[in-house]
Amino acid sequence: MRRIQAGSALSAFGLGFTVPYLYVYVAQVRDLGATTAGAVLGVFAMAALVALPFTGRVIDRRGPLPVLVVAALLASVGALALGLAANVVAVVVAAALLGAGTAVMQPALATMLVRCSDATNRTRAFAMQFFLQNLGLGVGGLIGGQIVDKDRAESFLLLFGIEAVMFLVLAGIAVTIKLPVRSAAEAASSAQRAKGGMRALLGHRAMVQLCVLGFILFFACYGQFESGLAAYGTEAAGIEPATLGTALAANTAVIVIAQFLVLKFVERRKRTRMIAAVGLIWAVAWIFAGYAGLGSGSQAMATAAFITTYTLFGLGEAMLSPTVAPLVADLAPESMVGQYNSAFALVKQLALAVGPAVGGPMGAALHGPYIVTFILFSLAITVLAIRMGRELTPVQNQPFLATQTRVIAVHKPAEQVEAAV
Repeated sequence: MRRIQAGSALSAFGLGFTVPYLYVYVAQVRDLGATTAGAVLGVFAMAALVALPFTGRVIDRRGPLPVLVVAALLASVGALALGLAANVVAVVVAAALLGAGTAVMQPALATMLVRCSDATNRTRAFAMQFFLQNLGLGVGGLIGGQIVDKDRAESFLLLFGIEAVMFLVLAGIAVTIKLPVRSAAEAASSAQRAKGGMRALLGHRAMVQLCVLGFILFFACYGQFESGLAAYGTEAAGIEPATLGTALAANTAVIVIAQFLVLKFVERRKRTRMIAAVGLIWAVAWIFAGYAGLGSGSQAMATAAFITTYTLFGLGEAMLSPTVAPLVADLAPESMVGQYNSAFALVKQLALAVGPAVGGPMGAALHGPYIVTFILFSLAITVLAIRMGRELTPVQNQPFLATQTRVIAVHKPAEQVEAAV
């Protein structure tokens, strides 16, 4: 578990070096123009959408370790190629390799976490992964910002080189990991339950509801950070571009500081209630954003309200990390964990692709409708979470019950067990 978490953090650290500066690198440093830069970002997302539908089945058949190693090597080649690329074709191909590799890593790492955990500690495992990934992205972005110089292409080559090395380190760590081996009886039982592949997943009502809920979660939050909400802040609220960086830093700081404080509160409560609470918190966040752009207060108050929006989003993210990802794992049959994780990762990528396309134009031009729309989306999260709770078993919705059941079973007198038999 420690090796998986360390590798996950290092890969996020490498991504933090380059992701914030990818647009500037393509458009200005390589002088390929804004259109090419936008196309590269689109290719980065499309490569993930192409790779993920096939990833889950390979993970379930071959195991997550070889998939993770291949994905890390692919991402490493893509990162280095991007640093050396000097024309449109080379940049697009490199972005496709990097996008596909980083996308495939996520379900592979998630499946490995599932294999190394159970219902009693899975919540903490995924919360720790989310914490370390955000910390890695933040630190990587901070250090990368000190190195980057748009007037020196070699500074970007250094950034992409560091990213490539981090992916190689992840691959090196992965080959040293030995995952728990399932017994033949467990494998046969799970294979029988998973018969039908993706058809079985689509027939799983709770999982389908979670995918719909996940799409709205990522569409209404992450899909707006650097597109619609940023456009709304600068156009409607008069926020300075530098303040956007401050708001994102506040978001990351809340996640890093609050993650484990929130975890103690979340892990003993029903997951669907926590997700429903996130919907309400984000609705309040959008109200603050509305005040920043549509209110009549001073510029200082508008700036404070805008930063508060990102802060509340961070609090909601800290509450989601120990609930949504572990729930995907707990819903999955043993032999379909990879497919369930890949399906949810695909939903996330779709939301991140659609979110900017919808939110960007709205945030820039339709200020009032933009805020109202995403307040309604946030409230929809609450409603859908409550409805999904009816489809879950008590332990799926509240894993803490599994710990209590295990304690009772361990201490049950032997004569009572014999009588029950």
